[in-house]
Amino acid sequence: MAPHHGNEEEHEVRGEPQKPVIRDNRKVDPVTGGVRKPGEGATPDEGGREAGPAADAEHEEMRPVDEAHDSEDVLAQAERILSEAAGVQNEAAELREDLQRLQAEYVNYRKRVDRDRAVAGEVAVMGVLTSLLPVLDDIDAARAHGDLTEGPFASIAAKLEGILTSHGLERIDATGVEFDPNIHEALIQQQGEGIEVDTVQQVLRAGYRTQSRVLRAAQVIVAVP
Repeated sequence: MAPHHGNEEEHEVRGEPQKPVIRDNRKVDPVTGGVRKPGEGATPDEGGREAGPAADAEHEEMRPVDEAHDSEDVLAQAERILSEAAGVQNEAAELREDLQRLQAEYVNYRKRVDRDRAVAGEVAVMGVLTSLLPVLDDIDAARAHGDLTEGPFASIAAKLEGILTSHGLERIDATGVEFDPNIHEALIQQQGEGIEVDTVQQVLRAGYRTQSRVLRAAQVIVAVP
């Protein structure tokens, strides 16, 4: 029987077989290709894996995977930001269109209000002028009878006629002009001499008009060829 060494018996008793220790004594690093310093080599770590350049290389291989995930996250975030920016731009464009439409509506409203105000003012003025036409007829009759040749009433009549003229009132009482059915009302027609067209021979009652409307046609006697 072969003799037993004391160390082997001690390990067998304890039940813990001795683990082999591997040391890399190569002078050239197989991973980096560089020359190792004295004493530099691989030693086992706590997890049983070899620490050193090989472990570092394993970590370097894992880094690109993490960087790829980070790149995907950055791209996703950038796409989300671009999408939100596009939504904001669309909303801004819609608001700008609404503002332009409201501005156009407001401009049209102002024009319509100004036009309606002008028409309302003109209608009011014509209403006042029309209501004063009988007064003007009385003034004409009094002047024809010689009652307004002088005195305070003649001055009042002249002032009234001047005010009405300043508001655009115009008399239609000319004779010897061509008959115009738009401003003349023919009460009598009679033969005339030396005329080629219907002509106003005499004004029985003066007519009145403004720049935009005839308030009352003049009643006239018309001479026909």
